[in-house]
Amino acid sequence: MDFEEALGCVGMASMSVRPGDTSVAMGLNDLSVVSSTAILNVIESACSAAVIDLLDIGETTQTAKFTLEIQTTVTVGEELRGHARCIGIDGDVFTFETEVTHLNKTIATAEVQRRLVDRVTYMARIAAERLSSD
Repeated sequence: MDFEEALGCVGMASMSVRPGDTSVAMGLNDLSVVSSTAILNVIESACSAAVIDLLDIGETTQTAKFTLEIQTTVTVGEELRGHARCIGIDGDVFTFETEVTHLNKTIATAEVQRRLVDRVTYMARIAAERLSSD
């Protein structure tokens, strides 16, 4: 992967909020509004979309750290749009600034760090950790 090409890359993702995406459906509280985890899913998808075309075969990214600030929310049937821009690269970690909107209104913002990993090596390590813990 050419890391310098990733700096400034943008990605977008969207989702329509379904009943299963709500906080009440996920057991987070008793509000029928989009859950923070569903918002994070949109954010992560936008981050992935920003760099997907730059990855070599067998490479992927995995979220390492994020800070999420939710300003407002939406209900079932509304559409969310996620936007991400790569603002920094430190070794194998990409930093993204992100925003989730609904009808041009900011729903949430986040800073996300995603680590570049080799897919096969990463999954082999996870399998080995599982076997060693059994």
